[in-house]
Amino acid sequence: MFHSSYIEISKSALQNNIDFLKQEIGPHVQFSSVIKGNAYGHGIEQFAPTAQECGVDHFSVFSADEAQRLLQTLPRKATIMIMGYLDNPELEWAIQNDIEFFVFELDRLIAAADIAKKFGKRAKVHLELETGMNRTGFDKSALEHAISTLDDCREHVELQGVCTHFAGAESLQNHERILDQQRNYQEQLAHLQSSGHTPRQRHTACSAAMVTYPETHLDMVRIGIMQYGFWPSPETYRQYIGQHMDKKDPLRRLINWKSRVMSLKSVPKGEYVGYGNSYQAPLDMVLAVVPVGYAWGYSRALSNQGQVLIKGVRAGVVGIVNMNVMMVDVTNIPDVQKNDEVVLLGIQGDESITVASFGELSTQLNYELLTRLPSNIPRYVID
Repeated sequence: MFHSSYIEISKSALQNNIDFLKQEIGPHVQFSSVIKGNAYGHGIEQFAPTAQECGVDHFSVFSADEAQRLLQTLPRKATIMIMGYLDNPELEWAIQNDIEFFVFELDRLIAAADIAKKFGKRAKVHLELETGMNRTGFDKSALEHAISTLDDCREHVELQGVCTHFAGAESLQNHERILDQQRNYQEQLAHLQSSGHTPRQRHTACSAAMVTYPETHLDMVRIGIMQYGFWPSPETYRQYIGQHMDKKDPLRRLINWKSRVMSLKSVPKGEYVGYGNSYQAPLDMVLAVVPVGYAWGYSRALSNQGQVLIKGVRAGVVGIVNMNVMMVDVTNIPDVQKNDEVVLLGIQGDESITVASFGELSTQLNYELLTRLPSNIPRYVID
């Protein structure tokens, strides 16, 4: 093993999740697989072809570099949509490769029209509306200029979509704000349509909105965290379970992060473990040294708190998590050997280490922990 840890991605779990999500949205709503943040840490190069095999034909990314990786990775043609960063010089590449993209500023819309005219193509744009997130999007006054520009460049710009993004659909405390955003979106959409610009697709829903606000499904949903087997928040999960007789979680997690025992160390009672004096052995102990530390995405905040699985048993992290190694207590786990499998995240036997447990211990959100997994950890698709 040339790397100190590796990640397994379960194809059967992904198929389960996609089947469930498509069932939830119905046959007439487009499912877009959001793979920003290196496919939420799962790896674009490994995840995207697998998702395509599972029936996905539409992908959403944040930036042009992610779109380029995706274009080079997919074995078959699919729709690629850039939701965020795209320099105007990169517009030429996107338009030539029939990549769709969000437009939330007038200069991007004008540049897209000019480039499309130059190459005799039509730029496929998704007009993003500012409805209350206050991040990106045309507000009501700027929308008038966008409409005027669309009037002038119908021949070279195709209004593929009109979209917005909700400011926290995963939390009930944002409920009124989300309802206001829905109203603002519908008002601005109606104004666009009355001005002669009807999009092919209307889309507003992320994973949380798909569950909590089914009226936002419209023509397409942009699903990120749920396809990987995680709920956007405990509130979202409770709402779904509360509405169904079957209380079993319908999602399966794709990811298992594994390493091996690098070495075993006997530590006498009273000795300190690792840097500083944060942990003093309360008895004679046996520690397993695991070659993963904070440089590999295992947070230093998990020092003296985190847990791993060895031989299907939980082993607690003792001492400070180092840059490249950490120590775990295997005193009460019989017959632990060098090279034994260590599960940092995922399932071993009847036990599991969840992303949620990481978050509770280190204050990291599901999203943050997953996307911080370094891209140079090898990822393998299994089953």
